[in-house]
Amino acid sequence: MKSFRRELTLTLPRRRAFVNITPQVEEALAESGIREGLLLCNAMHITASVFINDDESGLHSDFETWLEKLAPEKPHSQYAHNGYEDNADAHMKRQIMGREVVVAVTAGKLDFGPWEQIFYGEFDGKRPKRILIKIIGE
Repeated sequence: MKSFRRELTLTLPRRRAFVNITPQVEEALAESGIREGLLLCNAMHITASVFINDDESGLHSDFETWLEKLAPEKPHSQYAHNGYEDNADAHMKRQIMGREVVVAVTAGKLDFGPWEQIFYGEFDGKRPKRILIKIIGE
């Protein structure tokens, strides 16, 4: 069994954004040479997420609206965590959207269903954040 590891680093100019990272993940998979196995992709920061869904701007706008209703950014004073920082909402948004995805690798490709893509969700941006890609298999 082989193992492959790659880190991506993103610095997004806004506090919140969704970025399709499928091309970078596919590039890592091709470089790994693994044809059959599993791929793990996770956000290495507690205010960011990795998830699978459709690459459709209306859906992403709906996510933003929904997340803001569930964990509004302001007023910052509503959160006990915000004694030093103002990102309690980002921690909660990450909890909702998830930390990671695991995707089957079949014949050297991500074994996706229709429309599935891998996204990085940033909830407290404007600084470098890392994403781990770990692939195991043959």
